Amino acid sequence: MGYSGLRCSCIDRNAALRASRKLLRMTQESDLDSTVRMRIRSLRKARGWSLDSLAERAFLSPSTLSRIETGHRRIGLDQLTALARALGVSLDQLVESVSDEDAVIRPRRDERRGLTTWMLNQGSGPAGATVAKMRITDEARGPGVDRLGVHPGKDWFTVLSGTVTLLLGERAVRVGTGRTARFSTMIPHAIKAHGGPAEILCVLDHDGQRGHLHPPA
Repeated sequence: MGYSGLRCSCIDRNAALRASRKLLRMTQESDLDSTVRMRIRSLRKARGWSLDSLAERAFLSPSTLSRIETGHRRIGLDQLTALARALGVSLDQLVESVSDEDAVIRPRRDERRGLTTWMLNQGSGPAGATVAKMRITDEARGPGVDRLGVHPGKDWFTVLSGTVTLLLGERAVRVGTGRTARFSTMIPHAIKAHGGPAEILCVLDHDGQRGHLHPPA
């Protein structure tokens, strides 16, 4: 098999399909087209690479890369794939559309647990960690709302406003505004508002996300 065939076989088919659809949109939306070209140029410069350096890594000629960055050449899927790989990003990231919905974080409400959650990075932090802002009220109702949970790892949170009660086994620890808590999640635990609504900023690993954001009914 030749090199080009080997390269094509390595492309994630779903990502390639999504990228090809966005390529079609790029021909129709000048803003998205300009954004993708700007990303290529900005990522190259952020890595301190010259046109020649990136072109060599992406198996393109410097003149082709220059015309891609300046908008004087259409971008093919094979070129996008090679550039994404060379720049260390995914195809989806390189051709991600720009919209108001991307900028506005919409809350998830769980009335039974008295909890509203804003997912600030959706698992894109270090080691897949998720950063979330949570608003906890003392209006939780229903079976299981006081149930303590256990999962591997550690949880970390800081209180932005109000006071929360951190239940750790048989202990109840009050954590006020500006204070931070970090604890082993192998200890049965739960977080409740104390004396009114409270807001916390928390960092959750994969197990923490499952335990706190998608608890069993």
